[in-house]
Amino acid sequence: MEKQMDESVENQSQTHVAEEQESEIVTEGSAVVHGEPSQDGSVPPKVDSEAEVLDEKVSKQIIKEGHGSKPSKYATCFLHYRVWTKNSQHKFEDTWKEQQPIELVIGKEKKELAGLAIGVSSMKSGERALVHVGWELAYGKEGNFSFPNVPPMADLLYEVEVIGFDETKEGKARSDMTVEERIGAADRRKMDGNSLFKEEKLEEAMQQYEMAIAYMGDDFMFQLYGKYQDMALAVKNPCHLNMAACLIKLKRYDEAIGHCNIVLTEEEKNPKALFRRGKAKAELGQTESARDDFRKAQKYAPDDNAIRRELRAVAEQEKAVYQKQKEMYKGMFKGKEEGSAKAKTLNWLILLWQWLVSLFSGIFRRDRVKAD
Repeated sequence: MEKQMDESVENQSQTHVAEEQESEIVTEGSAVVHGEPSQDGSVPPKVDSEAEVLDEKVSKQIIKEGHGSKPSKYATCFLHYRVWTKNSQHKFEDTWKEQQPIELVIGKEKKELAGLAIGVSSMKSGERALVHVGWELAYGKEGNFSFPNVPPMADLLYEVEVIGFDETKEGKARSDMTVEERIGAADRRKMDGNSLFKEEKLEEAMQQYEMAIAYMGDDFMFQLYGKYQDMALAVKNPCHLNMAACLIKLKRYDEAIGHCNIVLTEEEKNPKALFRRGKAKAELGQTESARDDFRKAQKYAPDDNAIRRELRAVAEQEKAVYQKQKEMYKGMFKGKEEGSAKAKTLNWLILLWQWLVSLFSGIFRRDRVKAD
């Protein structure tokens, strides 16, 4: 399935899954770039690094170092974040759950995101930090009573990760782009990701794929139909597929399944999505469900050798499990049989003893009668 990663990444053939060499196809990123933070995200992370004061009302603690330069004014930044009220630690927003990063144009942000923008402008690509924002640069004195619901005068804590950014003179938001511009921008990101992947710059490649996906958000896709929808899917779905391939390599199988499911929602007969979902399920020990996915993939790509190999591997795995169980039960039954044999021998000895006692008792009684 993974014979040619560049073809796998760029093309979305419904009829062929490239020859598999998982070490090549499966990787565009690192767990620290795209992945979930180590904690479950229900509460703010505990960070030991020294706080850097960025503004009178904004400070930052680095969780993970980034690389490269920092975004300048009007740069379009792509990021994930979780945000809590500082006092109550109530979480009211989490973009990681949506599997789609948001964009923030530095210098053109909404008023309530002014503090976040100060934090983001100090961060490099791939950096993750805990940003402390005072209420004056957040939702203000009155807070917000709609969505999100934020109490009055609430200081905030952002766990934020900068995936990457576009440097432009005037900073053009996705919402201001034409359909062609958005698809073109996403495609360039995808191509950049392919090039980085070939150079084994895995973290940077992962960032490019995720930013490409950000251009193809649900709000945008819902508006498309006909050729524009096809054009967008031809960019978006390969990015999800290669994200899944990377996540399998990183042993984050549940996340990989999630990306495959996104593709299969749009293209239920996509053999690559079925194949990679099957791979992830097999690694999780869900052999029956994995076999179903591989068989479906084989139906749409009947000549693919990688699918045949995975079906054989699943069969061998099930055979090994069956053999192991057989040996285990055989040992149990053998123990029972040995115990049963010992019990039978003991029973015969008891019966023999009882017969001998009865025999001698009868002889003794007859001799006694004669004597009387």
